[in-house]
Amino acid sequence: MLKVNLGNTDISVSPVGMGVLPIGPGQLALPLEEGAEIICHAVKRGINFIDTAQYYRTYPYIEKALETLTSSAEESTRRAASDIVICSKSLARDYDGMMTAIREAMTQLHRPFIDIFLMHEVRTGGFEERKGAWQALMDAKAQGLVHAMGISTHHVDVTEEMASVPECDAVFSLINYASMGIRKGSGAATCDEMLAAIRSCRDAGKGVFTMKAFGGGNLTGNYQKSLDYVFSKEEIQSVMIGFGHKSEIDDIIKYLDGTMPADYNPDVSRKKMCISQEDCEGCGSCMKVCASKAIFYNKNGLAEIDQSRCLTCGYCSYACPVRAVIRY
Repeated sequence: MLKVNLGNTDISVSPVGMGVLPIGPGQLALPLEEGAEIICHAVKRGINFIDTAQYYRTYPYIEKALETLTSSAEESTRRAASDIVICSKSLARDYDGMMTAIREAMTQLHRPFIDIFLMHEVRTGGFEERKGAWQALMDAKAQGLVHAMGISTHHVDVTEEMASVPECDAVFSLINYASMGIRKGSGAATCDEMLAAIRSCRDAGKGVFTMKAFGGGNLTGNYQKSLDYVFSKEEIQSVMIGFGHKSEIDDIIKYLDGTMPADYNPDVSRKKMCISQEDCEGCGSCMKVCASKAIFYNKNGLAEIDQSRCLTCGYCSYACPVRAVIRY
């Protein structure tokens, strides 16, 4: 698989990356060996870009996969392992929290550095509020603990802001053809607005990779339409997709190499709506649009779905301002 350098960095990544969130405790909670094997499968198929985060709690899967790949009897597999690029991120708001997160990733992954480390989920006004964490990233990069730094965001205005921040090497933004989850300030925004912001970052030499091509799984029924949108944009250098099964990796490879039938769509009949308890803020937006009254507040004050009443219409996912509603 051909690789591309992210922006002005010397970090070379595959056009599609593997998001490991789905295999972890927040979603599928796969056994360690099974989750690690899915990562190994992705690497063997040519995917060298791995995305994780401190709060995903998926470092053990990546560490196990790295151990398996590097100890392989096959030279090609060991070579692929040496080419892996790991991106992690943290929600830390201050200097000490971010530095701790960086060292935690290095320790748990047994790596002397992390290729890309991001300030996770920066919202409108959040960059200024988290300047301590940003300083930690700058210091970590100067010390060789991080090779590239940047932010992840769902917000158009934050993406625009990064174009003029010289220390920012990479921007990880949310975009899909349906504009699901794209924000600007306190309101919704469009994919055209986000694409324009991404273009500004690319013009400024930033590396750009994107998330939520399937809107948290809600657009998987329009599989090729979703992929056509993000892969047709020259401003986007790599598309990060969350994989929970080997078959999903095989599907994306078929799409990229042009062997996928034009009418193919994966079977989504067994997928269900779920609310990430780590992302939900308890705002109640999803409840207001749920005609079947399937969503309730649990004992923690967070939204949860009664599967016996859910019609999987997906309206709740469009209403959620923080993309906590997913379908898998």
